[in-house]
Amino acid sequence: MASKRDYYEVLGVSRGASADEIKKAYRKMAIQYHPDKNPGDATAEEKFKEAAEAYDVLSTPEKKQRYDQFGHDAMGGGGGGGGFSNMDDIFSHFGDIFGGGFGSSRGGGQQIKRGTNLRIKLKLTLDEIANGVEKKIKVKRHTSCKPCNGTGAENGTAVKNCGTCNGTGQVRRVVNTMLGQMVSASTCPTCNGDGKVVEKACKSCNGDGRQLEEEVIPVKIPAGVVDGMQLSMSGKGNVPPRGGMAGDLLIVIEEDEHAELKRDGINLIYDLYISFADAALGTQVEVPTVDGAVKIKVEPGTQSGKVLRLRDKGIKDINGYGKGDQLVYVNIWTPKNLTKEEKELLEKLRQSPNFHPKPDSSDKGFFSKMKEYFQ
Repeated sequence: MASKRDYYEVLGVSRGASADEIKKAYRKMAIQYHPDKNPGDATAEEKFKEAAEAYDVLSTPEKKQRYDQFGHDAMGGGGGGGGFSNMDDIFSHFGDIFGGGFGSSRGGGQQIKRGTNLRIKLKLTLDEIANGVEKKIKVKRHTSCKPCNGTGAENGTAVKNCGTCNGTGQVRRVVNTMLGQMVSASTCPTCNGDGKVVEKACKSCNGDGRQLEEEVIPVKIPAGVVDGMQLSMSGKGNVPPRGGMAGDLLIVIEEDEHAELKRDGINLIYDLYISFADAALGTQVEVPTVDGAVKIKVEPGTQSGKVLRLRDKGIKDINGYGKGDQLVYVNIWTPKNLTKEEKELLEKLRQSPNFHPKPDSSDKGFFSKMKEYFQ
C-alpha cells in the first residue's frame, strides 16, 4: 500500500501557511480536478479526494495540531482525514469553497450533517509502546441503517422534500424594524434541518436512519506514543440521523506501568542492585529491556551511582528522530543483617588501606554524572 503524501505537499503550501492561504490553495485544486471539468477521469477524481482529505485536516485546528506534531500516525496510523463516503459528502461539507457559481451538478447546497465523535481509552504496555502494535478495538457506534440506506424511510423510497422549507432545511422570516426589513434564517422546525421528510418510517430504525452496532476496528498504534496522547480515526464515529458524514473515533492512550523499567521520554531507566563483592571484583548480570533480557558487564571497582548506557534500547521517537537509550543505574546493596562471622570478616577488611575511600577524578558525583548523560 502506497504511503500517504504530506498534506502540505498535496495542497502545495508551506507548513507556515495561514488558514486563508490553505483555503485558497484547496479551492484552486478543487476547481482544477473538479469531476464536472474532468468527466470520467479517475486520476482527477483521486486528486480531488486527496485534496479534500488534506484540507479537512489542515483547516481543522485540532486535527492540524495533531498532524503537525505526529504526522499521519496521529490520524489513526496513517489513516485519512476526511472520512468522506462519496463525492457528494465533499461537495456538501465544503460547499462554501465552491462559491461563485462553481458548485456541483450532483447535489444541493446544504451543509452536510456530521455525526458525533466517539472517545475511548486504550491501555498499552511499555513493550507495545516501544515497538508499535496493531490492536483490534471493539466499539458500539451508530451506523447507517442498511434496510433503508440511512434515509429513515421504508425501502428507502418514501422520502420527499419538506413542504415548509422546500428542501432547504431553513426557514426565512422577514421582520419589519425601524431600520427597515430584516431577514432571519433558522432551522426548519418540520424537518429539523434535513430538508426531507419521511412519509413512511423504516421499521428497522423507526425512521432514525441508523442502528447501534458493535464493530471491531483494527487500529495501528505507532511506536513512541505517550500517555494521554490522542489518536484520531476519521469516519469511525457515529453517523448522524438520516444521512451525513460520520464523526471520528478518538483513541486516548493510557500507558501501563512496567514492573521494572521506568520511562523518561524516549529513554528507559533500570535500577540495578549488586553486592559489594560483585562491585569490587566485577561480574556479569542480566538486565531486562523491552527487547528481552541482555547480559551486561560490571567492571571491577564499579562505584554505586554509576550509570551504564545501553544504546538504542529505549523508545522510538514518534517523529522519527531515532531511538532512545536504556540507562542502568548501579546501586550497591548494603546488607542489613550480618552474622557474627561476617561482622568479624568486615572488621578485618575495614582496617585494610584499600577499603578507605580515595575518590579520584574519574569518580564523579551524582550531579556531574547526570549532566554528562543528558547533555
